[in-house]
Amino acid sequence: MRTRVTEMLGIKHPIVQGGMQWVGVAELAAAVSNAGGLGIITGLTQPTPEDLLKEIARCRDMTDKPFAVNLTILPTIKPVPYELYANTIVASGVKIVETAGRNPEPYLPMFKAAGIKVIHKCTSIRHALKAEKIGCDMVSVDGFECAGHPGEDDVTNMILLPLAARRLKIPFLASGGIGDGRGLAAALAMGADGINMGTRFMVTQEAPIHQKVKQRMVDASELDTALIYRSLRNTARVFKNSVAEKVMEIEARDGPTNFEDLKNLVAGVKGRELFSDGDLDKGIWSAGMVVGLIDDIPSCEELITRIVREAEEIIKFRLQQMLA
Repeated sequence: MRTRVTEMLGIKHPIVQGGMQWVGVAELAAAVSNAGGLGIITGLTQPTPEDLLKEIARCRDMTDKPFAVNLTILPTIKPVPYELYANTIVASGVKIVETAGRNPEPYLPMFKAAGIKVIHKCTSIRHALKAEKIGCDMVSVDGFECAGHPGEDDVTNMILLPLAARRLKIPFLASGGIGDGRGLAAALAMGADGINMGTRFMVTQEAPIHQKVKQRMVDASELDTALIYRSLRNTARVFKNSVAEKVMEIEARDGPTNFEDLKNLVAGVKGRELFSDGDLDKGIWSAGMVVGLIDDIPSCEELITRIVREAEEIIKFRLQQMLA
């Protein structure tokens, strides 16, 4: 498959691994890139900019294919030196960056000067158009189905993707609810130039996540996610466990929600420990509705090959037969 995404990023298949906290490390990013997709190292998973530089070097030792670094700009409990992380990405020589969260415009001049392609994640068409206007090279359009922060509009990809195809001039990825070849074929049919998958890549052999967590996601249905922080207008989709249910219970109380009442439940360190030790009720973790489509734990190579094969068969045979 040749699309504007494969041409711009220099990859074989139009499949991008989303940046994921605690998950986007060198081993996973290299495995995705070696399989023909675009792997992404999550910048803030590394505790310091110096650690990020070392992680990028580790990834280069594992692949000679293109890979990217994610820089997510969000409010955090502990202040983050975003400028230092951005400078580190430039100094590393990486040529593709995925930005998410707040407006990346302050960092675009340094990225552009270094010849870096910028992919910005957006949860609405208005934000995608803004990203195009300020000079982003590509956007990832995140539907309501997605893991992490889907925004506050609650619009699904069945609407967002055709709108993006109508209104955007730059290439765009479909993100949210995609985990197989049907999703890739559908995304391309709706005008996207490729797909971005986060949750699906979490359930692969190379993902740095405890086997118990992966298996729980295999066993899950499409109903096993929860929306938290809705009362704070900072909605996040996470896997539905006892901690997520406790958060929703607190948010449902009369009166405004005080984040201090949630802080200990949702601390990022607990999510990191959950991925490490497999205690499914230690904290929260991001997961999309696509868990309902996940029923195995393949290698990244097996997953990408299967998705591309399925999509090609749908495009070549099923759709062609309908026309015939």
